[in-house]
Amino acid sequence: MSTAELLKGAAELFPDEVVTQAHVRHLDLPQGAGRFALITLDNGLDHTKPTTFGPQSLANLNVAIDQVEAEAANGEIVGVGITGKPFIFAVGADLKGVELLKRHEDALAIGKGGHDVFKRLSSLAVPTFAYYNGAAMGGGVEVGLHCSYRTVSAALPAFSLPEVFLGLVPGWGGCTILPNLIGADRAVKVVIENSLNQNKQLKGAQVHELGIADAIFEGADFLEQSLIWTASVLRGELAVERPEIDRGEGWDQAVARGRAVADGKVHGAAPAAYRALDIIEAARNGDLQQGFDAEDQALADLIMGGELRSGIYAFNLVQKRGKRPAGAPDKNLARPVSKVGVVGAGLMASQLALLFLRRLEVPVVLTDIDQERVDKGVGYVHAEIDKLLLKGRVNQDKANRLKALVTGSLDKAAAFGDADFVIEAVFEEMGVKQKVFAEVEAVVPAHAILATNTSSLSVTEMASKLQHPERVVGFHFFNPVAVLPLLEIVRGAQTDDASLATAFGVAKKLKKTAVLCKDAPAFVVNRILTRFMGEIQNVIDEGTPVVTAEKAIEPLGLPMSPLVLLELVGPAIGLHVSETLHGAFPERFTVSKNLAAVVKAGKRGFYVYDSGKPELDPEVAALLVQGDTVLTEEQVRARVLDAVAQEIGLMLDEGVVAEAQDIDLCLITGAGWPFHLGGITPYLDREGVSERVNGKRFLELGVASVPA
Repeated sequence: MSTAELLKGAAELFPDEVVTQAHVRHLDLPQGAGRFALITLDNGLDHTKPTTFGPQSLANLNVAIDQVEAEAANGEIVGVGITGKPFIFAVGADLKGVELLKRHEDALAIGKGGHDVFKRLSSLAVPTFAYYNGAAMGGGVEVGLHCSYRTVSAALPAFSLPEVFLGLVPGWGGCTILPNLIGADRAVKVVIENSLNQNKQLKGAQVHELGIADAIFEGADFLEQSLIWTASVLRGELAVERPEIDRGEGWDQAVARGRAVADGKVHGAAPAAYRALDIIEAARNGDLQQGFDAEDQALADLIMGGELRSGIYAFNLVQKRGKRPAGAPDKNLARPVSKVGVVGAGLMASQLALLFLRRLEVPVVLTDIDQERVDKGVGYVHAEIDKLLLKGRVNQDKANRLKALVTGSLDKAAAFGDADFVIEAVFEEMGVKQKVFAEVEAVVPAHAILATNTSSLSVTEMASKLQHPERVVGFHFFNPVAVLPLLEIVRGAQTDDASLATAFGVAKKLKKTAVLCKDAPAFVVNRILTRFMGEIQNVIDEGTPVVTAEKAIEPLGLPMSPLVLLELVGPAIGLHVSETLHGAFPERFTVSKNLAAVVKAGKRGFYVYDSGKPELDPEVAALLVQGDTVLTEEQVRARVLDAVAQEIGLMLDEGVVAEAQDIDLCLITGAGWPFHLGGITPYLDREGVSERVNGKRFLELGVASVPA
């Protein structure tokens, strides 16, 4: 079947594609270097709708290449360039089309179709040039790899091969050409390491440093400078030097390092990274066609697997649902926020002050019980701004302005008398929080929002003794505040729409992913994690060795093991949340006597790191009182997953959030659960746990799985 027929068949499966055109124009290169054909990829929409490659878009590029191929063969042109619309080069395959595929042969056609089109660029009778003028990802990067030469804009903000992050492999040349261009070690960094590091993006300068681009030019006249450079190359005045590739031991070491990175991130739980590394390993012989065939096969296998569907589902949650929170009131009801108050000046409060300051750029005032704490809180914010200045993230003027905006005070009336939004981050105890809110309500303006950063206490109860409980809202951040995107916004029984709308408006300005939660014990993330951790602690208390309980969870590929997570959270906080939930749901949430003993002994966690690796602390081991029921890893995993499935089912029945999608969005953005799980509910569906425990799936077939 010809490429045109292959793509025509694929296009019929995807009628809603946003089609990219490939416009060919001709120009005379500077210095009399000759007539040049420039292909511009453009979907006709502005930069907020990036250019993608669906089947019809690939067909359009194929037709453009037909034209320039004939011109090159006839000696009418001296070279061909490819570039993008303003701010965007191209961002790869259209994932909406991938979601629709139901058959392995259709998935194979997508890989083959892309290869067949792109590799024509490397077989033209004239040299080809890619001009990475703007964001380039996935297939956008790969179309450029098939060209003879590449330039990059210094202003380019994002360049990546994100496929492994989503559960795919770079399947249009990325696994094969890249290591042959820049060496296996650098290719592993781009394909595996950056991808599994929350899809880390490269900037223009890094693309050049890595050797992916042969030259770098400023954004303002990028295309003009690229064409001058092209003319020099074509006239033979400028020879592009590329380093010798180590195809021996260095290649082996790079692949081994990639496997170690993958093991550390996904623990063998998701296949994509390992498939990509297999292709990179085999690419050392320089046989590109063999590599392309392997990419096609891996792409098709992964497209028909559950991890990719979960990955696309997770990506869509973060990109779409995360930006349009379910159940949020009309944004026009939101009130402006021109001054923020923070009650408390400890680490969490100081992190919050810094975030509000940086994102809102309005006066922020901290209060606490003594001057020393207030000074320490303000000092923390100043020190963090100095770090941003050192890194070049802000200039001196902005640093001075931000520092001037943050102040501290012992007098709540003076501090909050004109504040529009006051958030408390004090000790997690109901009486303390009620007292703080009563003091704040007495001094703030009538319109001010009172927000609580509680992780598990009832917002309704906290507001119950106030004259205006309707303006109290839960505003629960996750630690570290600067890193984790989730913000659980909790509606108390009397919270009004204007207060809630203001909270969502502030969340958006803070660039956080806001999810609306009902005022239920521990809200979403902490409730699920506490049930999850509680079941781990139960099996340890009953007699299963700590190492077995920990290893049982590795196949999920979580960012860290349960007991390492407990260390991060703090055993005392973990114990407090389990006590809160035990009070609410005693039949499902236990309070571990062993955890209580660890907290009482003042231990920071279960492990010591003397050898560099976590090992059970002998002092903690001596504290543990265990039964004699020893479970296998499989039995532990089944028990933990059953408990989580049951809890999520109950939370959805209670209406804690609107849908299962919000549970997944919370776990991805608040607890760092991996994309290849889709959060958690697609995994529970895929493993049959949902039906075993609740008698039904959480998600309909096709939502985060291959359509029926």
